[in-house]
Amino acid sequence: MSGLPEEELQSRGNSQPWLEQMRELKETAAQVSAARGNILQAVREVLGDHGVQEEKREEILQLTQAAIKKVLENYHQMPDWALEAIGAAIDKERTSKSYGGQGKKTWWLPPFGFSSANPPETILQPRIAPGDCWPFQGSRGHVVIRLPEQIWPTAFTIWHISAAVSPSGEVSSAPKEFAVSGVDEATAETLLGTFTYDVHKEIAQTFHVQKELPRTFRYIKFQVQSNWGNPEYTCVYRVQVHGKTASPNDHP
Repeated sequence: MSGLPEEELQSRGNSQPWLEQMRELKETAAQVSAARGNILQAVREVLGDHGVQEEKREEILQLTQAAIKKVLENYHQMPDWALEAIGAAIDKERTSKSYGGQGKKTWWLPPFGFSSANPPETILQPRIAPGDCWPFQGSRGHVVIRLPEQIWPTAFTIWHISAAVSPSGEVSSAPKEFAVSGVDEATAETLLGTFTYDVHKEIAQTFHVQKELPRTFRYIKFQVQSNWGNPEYTCVYRVQVHGKTASPNDHP
C-alpha cells in the first residue's frame, strides 16, 4: 500500500528513484507492522512489572498503538527525497563550509574528541548517532540539496539527537530558527517557509510547506538562522524532504 492514487502511481512508474524509495518504505513498514504485536506485548509486560494499574495500562497501550499507526502512515505517505542512496546530493558550490576545514583535517568538537570534519553529505544518511552530524561555523549557515528528480515539496523533517543521549548532556549546537526555499539552476529562490526546531520536543520534527507552490523544484535550500546557544558551531544531523514527483504534464 502506498496511500497514493492509482493514476499517480502509474505516472511515476518509470522513476527509478521513486521505485527504490517505495521498495525501501514498504520493507520498513512491513517490519514495523510485523513487530507491532511484540511491541505492544513488551509494553504491557513492562507496565505490569512496574505496577501500573490496569486502567492506566490500557490507556498507555492505546496511545502506543496509535503511535505505531502514525509511524506506518508516515512511511506510506511521506517518502524522503533527500537520501544519498537514491541519488540526492549536495551542491557544494552553494553550501556553507564544514566547521574545521575540508577532507581529513582533524579538529576538536566537544564532547566527541578529535575527529575528521563530517561533510555535508552526512545529512543525507539515515544514521542518527552522537557526532554523526554536519557542522558549520557559528549559528548561521546553509546547505543546498540536489534531489534525484523534480518534486513538489510538501514537508521537511529535521533530526537532532536529544540531550538524553548527548555525551555532554546538552544540545546547544542544534538548529533553532531556519528557513527552507526551493532553488532553481539560476539561483533564484522561492521561500517555502520559516520554522523553529524545538530541542524540548521529539528528535524528528516535521514542518509543512507554508505556501502554495508555483512550480516543482530540483534543489532545496536549508538555511539555519540561529541555534540553541552554541557560539562556535551548529550541527545538522539529518534533513528529509517530502513531496510528490512532477507529472509528465508539469513544466517547471
